[in-house]
Amino acid sequence: MITRKSSPWLVGISLIPVLLIASCDDAYNRSLQSPPRELATPRVGETYLDAGLTPATPSPIPLELDAEIPNTETYDLIAENNFQLVAANPLSTFSIDVDTASYSNVRRFINQRQRPPIDAVRIEELINYFSYDYPQPQAEEPFSITTEVSSAPWSPQHQLVHIGLQGKTLAIEELPPSNLVFLLDVSGSMNQPNRLPLLKEGFKLLVDQLTEQDTVAIAVYAGAAGVVLPPTPGNEKQKIIAAIDGLQAQGSTAGGEGIKLAYELATRMLSEGKNNRVILATDGDFNVGVSSDAELVRLIESYRDRGIYLTVLGFGMGNYKDSKMEKLSNHGNGNYAYIDNLMEAKKVMSTELTGTLFTIAKDVKIQVEFNPAQVQAYRLIGYENRRLENQDFHDDTKDAGEIGAGHSVTALYEIIPVGVESDVNLPAVDQLTYQQNVVSSEAYNSNELMRLKIRYKPPTDTESRLLEQPIINRSLPLNQTSDNFRFAAAVAEFGMLLRNSPYRGNSSFPQVLQLAESSKGVDLHGYRSEFIQLVKRTPQR
Repeated sequence: MITRKSSPWLVGISLIPVLLIASCDDAYNRSLQSPPRELATPRVGETYLDAGLTPATPSPIPLELDAEIPNTETYDLIAENNFQLVAANPLSTFSIDVDTASYSNVRRFINQRQRPPIDAVRIEELINYFSYDYPQPQAEEPFSITTEVSSAPWSPQHQLVHIGLQGKTLAIEELPPSNLVFLLDVSGSMNQPNRLPLLKEGFKLLVDQLTEQDTVAIAVYAGAAGVVLPPTPGNEKQKIIAAIDGLQAQGSTAGGEGIKLAYELATRMLSEGKNNRVILATDGDFNVGVSSDAELVRLIESYRDRGIYLTVLGFGMGNYKDSKMEKLSNHGNGNYAYIDNLMEAKKVMSTELTGTLFTIAKDVKIQVEFNPAQVQAYRLIGYENRRLENQDFHDDTKDAGEIGAGHSVTALYEIIPVGVESDVNLPAVDQLTYQQNVVSSEAYNSNELMRLKIRYKPPTDTESRLLEQPIINRSLPLNQTSDNFRFAAAVAEFGMLLRNSPYRGNSSFPQVLQLAESSKGVDLHGYRSEFIQLVKRTPQR
């Protein structure tokens, strides 16, 4: 069982060598037959006295040291969502996304005084990096639904619809024990201060929260894949941490073989009723062995269907393979985060660990039907690589996103009301020859902007459940909206500016700052304050 408590930062690197064993079976069997070796006790460094405190100084791991590495980073093309006419396309369907990698990756570029590549900016991941003050769900539902409508700050003649889902926060005694396999990249490309050393510190934070009911194994890969630590009770922390401290970076990157090995270990550890998960930490540069995206995706999907999920943690820069890692996590019923400094490691692997590891609803899909008497056109902001065909909404075999315990998910639609003349070039659609689109009288008599439908499965179920509620055309003045609304709008506007979006309207960095500063709220962990400073540091061109 994973508990929440103050997490010591353990520093220092042991010189224990790592034996890379090519065969999973041989490695595992030998580990069971041989007595455990004596491992050095790691040195203990500074401790945060309160888990809620954050250091006043930046991470001591210098990001600029990767400047000598040739830039071979890869990002998938994002074809930004266009406005759709309701008369021609009244339904919008997509999978939810709780990944946060894009935000911390964008932050890394801005902290280096660079604008990020356009395709590195996934606006939904920027928005969902932050938690929002949504109410806890009632009764037996795994999440609550909150909606709000106002004008779009960047195009005041348009409306902005805010949809928020809040996952149920579980008490510690409700959380299942975990079977975890750490799959750690120790190839030569990880031999940089902000890669393997940062990886080690992050995983020590996670280990600090394990208990005797949890089990952890560690596999690594470089030129070959091997087992560093056989399945070990979570309360044997010194043994686990010593194995982490002994990691050294060298060789090429047999990432595909490492993933196979990790899933074989996870299969041996698989237990019904437990949280079974592989946690992959890498820069994504797979260049030896099984490395094609299609092969890896099929492999990961096969284990996903057996109940073994995948979390992907990205590190480093220069040869960072964002496109590959996002794809793997999406198909592994997992999540994807990018760790650029120690504080991000603490956020992902300590502060928000429950939401990262424990799924409360899987295959969560959203479908919206727009009222043609109220809405002329609409655009989903972000979620470009999460769009689904409308028929996928009812298809329970179609994979979609997961919500973790305590996670919130936010989506925004920009809509053009009926009767509004917009400067947006809307798509032209020819009149149909054989049938007509007829708007019912109920639509004209309704004050509904749209009908929101959500399908989800409980973690162990194969059949989805349906939630449905209308969103009423009750628009508030922007200055009377919630902090949730204004802050999410600020982050979305920031993303559109970074992407140089054709739909950014009259967006500006001063407007982003005004919105964000007015909606910072309590900000316990300082993430919103950091966003405000990030906006101020962003190069204007």
